[in-house]
Amino acid sequence: MTEFRPTRRQALKLTAASLAAPALLSPATSAVAAGRADLDAAINRFATLAPKTTSCLVVATPPGRLGWRAGYAPEQLLFVGSAVKTYILGQFLLDVESGRNQLSGTQLCTVNDAVRTPGSPVLIGLSGQTQYRTALESMISHSDNIGTDISLAAVGPARVRELVRRMGLNTVRIPDSTRILFSYLAGAPSGVDLGWEGMQKLEHNEEVYYDNRPLVSRTDVINDKQSMTSSANDLVNWYEQTLAGKVFAKPTSLVEFKRISAMADAVWMTVPQGLLAYGKGGSLDWEKFHALCFAGQMFVGKTPVTFSFTSNWQGDKTSVERTDEFISAVSDVLKAATNSV
Repeated sequence: MTEFRPTRRQALKLTAASLAAPALLSPATSAVAAGRADLDAAINRFATLAPKTTSCLVVATPPGRLGWRAGYAPEQLLFVGSAVKTYILGQFLLDVESGRNQLSGTQLCTVNDAVRTPGSPVLIGLSGQTQYRTALESMISHSDNIGTDISLAAVGPARVRELVRRMGLNTVRIPDSTRILFSYLAGAPSGVDLGWEGMQKLEHNEEVYYDNRPLVSRTDVINDKQSMTSSANDLVNWYEQTLAGKVFAKPTSLVEFKRISAMADAVWMTVPQGLLAYGKGGSLDWEKFHALCFAGQMFVGKTPVTFSFTSNWQGDKTSVERTDEFISAVSDVLKAATNSV
């Protein structure tokens, strides 16, 4: 039987998309608890997207009164795709405020075949120089992978990993670059970059060789070498700490983090209209493995509501085909959350 496989062009995207078990519920006042039925029902509906490999968490922390948490398997480690790009943005801004290597948003970076990679709707056909600020914005607003690899190379993947380790986000994994991630999934050893020529061959479903042998695609998308993983707990923890001003030393860094994070298209797809919100989505289609994720924070009045939603599944339906379903389920939860604050 011929194995189902999306086209390489489909598979090499890491972009924002773009149950019987009860929801977890912490104690709350009777007034708040009375309004939680819709929220719990919406969370349970979200969990049916892929019961064994779906996770979500919503946390409300109203000032001056008891908050609440609701979710489904929030400790589960899943593939979250480009949702991890928020950590790259965070480390870049930390390096800017510390003056490391004289890095700044307005400093120029180079776009060429050395960094070119699929899944780059903004920079894919461009060559020349642009500001790092543009790379960061395209990384978050359109999940551009060239912008991601430029930004990640500037700060170094080891420093991003150190940041998440320091914050206790133990389920977070980031690759050395998106191109190295694609190379690894295509069958290359961890850390090997097949280059832009190799990426083009993968996109066109052509055979790719390494060390004089044809590569065989991997199925271990979730792994400890080159991956993009997190639990809902860790994504919520990141946004809670960062947006509360506990990560950056300078207020200007937090303002820039908020400005860029508000650009993510997943924010406008899912968050109820009129609410201030920040976040990042992610997706992947590789062989039979598929993933969709969206995490961030919205404000209901003065109350921050932080959230994370992830679904992984095996099968013939791609992330593109299930995006509307995912967005609808997430939107229902966030709408219900606004009515529970």
